[in-house]
Amino acid sequence: MASSPFQFSTPVLTLLLSSPSLRKSPCLPFHPSLFSPPLTQKTLTFSTGTRAVSGSGKSPGLPFHPSLFSPPLTQKTLTFSTGTRAVSGSGKFCWRAKASMAGTTMEKGKGKVEVFDSKENLSVSLAKYTADLAAKFSKEKGSFTVVLSGGSLIKSLRKLVEPPYVDAIDWSTWHVFWVDERVVPKDHDDSNYKLAFDGFLSKVQILPGNVYAINDALSAEGAADDYETCLKHLVKSNVLSVSTATGFPKFDLMLLGMGPDGHVASLFPGHPLVKENEKWVTFIKDSPKPPPERITFTFPVINSSAHIALVICGAGKAGPVHSALGNSQNSDPLPVQMVSPEGELVWFLDKDAASKL
Repeated sequence: MASSPFQFSTPVLTLLLSSPSLRKSPCLPFHPSLFSPPLTQKTLTFSTGTRAVSGSGKSPGLPFHPSLFSPPLTQKTLTFSTGTRAVSGSGKFCWRAKASMAGTTMEKGKGKVEVFDSKENLSVSLAKYTADLAAKFSKEKGSFTVVLSGGSLIKSLRKLVEPPYVDAIDWSTWHVFWVDERVVPKDHDDSNYKLAFDGFLSKVQILPGNVYAINDALSAEGAADDYETCLKHLVKSNVLSVSTATGFPKFDLMLLGMGPDGHVASLFPGHPLVKENEKWVTFIKDSPKPPPERITFTFPVINSSAHIALVICGAGKAGPVHSALGNSQNSDPLPVQMVSPEGELVWFLDKDAASKL
């Protein structure tokens, strides 16, 4: 998002310059390089005509206080075009890592972590992230391969079916897959296909032939084999690319959720399938979460992705999130801790899911 110059009204500027209490407030260091494009003149002119001047060796500061802004800052953030972030709170002032306007961003060893104050802000950011990647890959290779999961993910994608995205995205380039699916008819309430169709696919112009659902007339084993055969055919026809490092299919974007037990796809804690390293798609008949029969991508396929977004909401999932991103050491890692793509991993968390971090 493009930045705009600081604009203070005359009363606020008077308060800014005259209030003894605000003079004691923490300051934002001013330097031309903080702005994009960098300032070439040595002045920053406010709408009142008052100037902040960058000097030689010393940078004057702008007193910072949330009440100076209209409307007042409610999310405790001030984001610059450089990504540098100022955070107010409890009388202290500190710099944090690059941040989105809607949430806190932390750089972890397990990827980039974005925490949002609300599910609404999370959905807004996820829609932009997805649409930007769709535009990038569509321009580069004429197609965009995206993998969906079940649970609350489709609800988190709801902004894609609203303006500006619903009319701006070139849906004809999209190829849609599922990281896992329940072996039930497509019109069954447990079907991930039905969930995606009702909340997403029926509202956009993705070509029906580019939507790859499982064959629900087959057994769990048969459906898994059939889906893997489909993927291999798409590799041969250059719809899907293959990771040069692993030889497994490389999807452009995989959108994953996580269960309260830390499972992803249909790969559950302690289940032998988490160690499957040869098959592309496999099946499970004893899922600890109903329905018991499912098919699922394996971790080698999941981790060959160019981009993975882990979308997690709710206080009931805070424990596994902490296990994955906190300082705890687990001898037996949760499936969510095994998500480690070749490319980019971004965690989209609401504040409840991140409450134990």
